[in-house]
Amino acid sequence: MGIVAGLDSSPEFTRIVVCDADTGAVLKQGYAPHPVEGRPSDVDPQAWLLSLGEAAGGGLLEGVQAIGVSSQQNAVVPLDAQGNTVRPAMVGGDKRAQVAAADLVDALGGREAWAQAVGCVPQAAQPVTKLRWLNKTEPDAALRTAVLLQAHDWLVWQLLGRPVRRTTDRGGASGTGYWSAATGAYRSDLVELALGHQAMLPEVIGPADAAGTTPEGLLISAGTGETMAAAFGLGIGLGDAVVSLGASGSVMAVHHEALVDNTGMITSLADATGMHLPVVTTLNAVRTLRGAAEMLGLGDLESLSDLAMKSTPGAHGLVLLPYLEGERTPNLPHTAGTLSGLRRESMKPEHLARAAFEGMLCGLADALDVLRGRGVEVRRVFLLGAAAELSAVQAAAPALFGAQVVVPQPADYAAIGAARQAAWALGVSQGTLDPRTPPMWQGPAAQVLEPGEELAVGQAVRQQYVSVREQTYPGAFR
Repeated sequence: MGIVAGLDSSPEFTRIVVCDADTGAVLKQGYAPHPVEGRPSDVDPQAWLLSLGEAAGGGLLEGVQAIGVSSQQNAVVPLDAQGNTVRPAMVGGDKRAQVAAADLVDALGGREAWAQAVGCVPQAAQPVTKLRWLNKTEPDAALRTAVLLQAHDWLVWQLLGRPVRRTTDRGGASGTGYWSAATGAYRSDLVELALGHQAMLPEVIGPADAAGTTPEGLLISAGTGETMAAAFGLGIGLGDAVVSLGASGSVMAVHHEALVDNTGMITSLADATGMHLPVVTTLNAVRTLRGAAEMLGLGDLESLSDLAMKSTPGAHGLVLLPYLEGERTPNLPHTAGTLSGLRRESMKPEHLARAAFEGMLCGLADALDVLRGRGVEVRRVFLLGAAAELSAVQAAAPALFGAQVVVPQPADYAAIGAARQAAWALGVSQGTLDPRTPPMWQGPAAQVLEPGEELAVGQAVRQQYVSVREQTYPGAFR
């Protein structure tokens, strides 16, 4: 079929991969940081174009027939009626919008009303919440806002030469807080509730559709958010879950329908293939390990992992509830971490180190169980993030998750997913691919870990953790 490219515009950089359209083999890649200091809450979107141009330098895109765009989620680009930015894009976690999130929840009648409307409860980072903040804090800018785009929508629009038609995909739309994955439709009343008036929203096109073609004849696919692109790049399907180990953690899985969760623990996203991608987030993952390392006077997580391996499963009865920043799953926003089971024989550095790893993984297993409790099948868990390489994580994760664990080799799976989307749209446009079936690309090189004989031990450790959690916070998951 030829050559395609995928670009991933993350919060800090642009990475481009050029791939064989038939096999997915990466042929070339480019990289450039955004010309922005740190990770600010407001960014001029021109910075994304500048790093894109730099990453594509040296003829990287020569011979490419189609491009897919993945970009950071939750970034809102407000445009005026002429298509100019009203203010810098609002990006990132944006804690300044926390009050706006609570306002929105109350304005619609509570968490359950939001879950029923769009499959998620507003959080500070979400576009709908940022619109509420804009309306309350910068009313003049809010009033001039006529068009709302996300980061990947804006980049696709720019690549196409700023046409009249503006598009997005269902994956990106599902994270806005004003599009429902269950109904496949916008809730423009929620835009008005947040922004104070209606605004033009991009057309949601299908997973294999093209957003358009550049004057040079380069096909541009629909684009999508980083989460959906990474899932597509990994090639996950029904029965697969992805556990991402950052400072906080996230668990997502492919499912055949949108889940409505009145507790707000599940965010009901759409994926980049026509399926659904329910996500559960924990506030405490690798930050738990870093805290334990600092407490023990260790300089890095590898040393903590080595120390933990000197202990045994169950950490001699030590249990760490890792709610160091409060917690979202379960919903305990004002709580703190708890260390339980202290006895003279358990008060050793290696047992605390082991308890930190087990506490982090049990917290993520709780998130997996939220999905399993709603009928989501989990046979295989993809473990992402630098901490997935640690021996203590790999030793404990399969038995605690109760599933095969796959640790893919580090790669920019979001950019690869964007390239796979480009290959799909190109194949459909040429009549060589079915719009219902994406191209079959080779899976990532990965380490596969089985629970094996450790499963029973792992489930006993998990039960020890659940008992402590229930004693400390009875009914937290009810």
